Amino acid sequence: MLLTINVAVLLALIIVLRLRRRTQARSRNDEKLTVAIVLVFGILIAPTAFGQGVLDILRQLAQGVSQTGSP
Repeated sequence: MLLTINVAVLLALIIVLRLRRRTQARSRNDEKLTVAIVLVFGILIAPTAFGQGVLDILRQLAQGVSQTGSP
C-alpha cells in the first residue's frame, strides 16, 4: 500500500500547528519560518481550483471596496 501526502495539505497542517502557539513563545526566527512556510503554501495552492476561487473572491471584494470609495 502506497501512502501519498499532498504537500499543500501537509503545509496547511504545519501552519495551523505553528499558529496555535502563544505569541510570547515565538522567537523572531520562528516568525520568519512561519512566513516562509505560508508563502510556499500560497505558491502551491495558487494554481489549483481552490486557489483560483479565493483569488476571484478577493478580486471581487477589492472591486467592491474601490467602487464604494469613489464618488
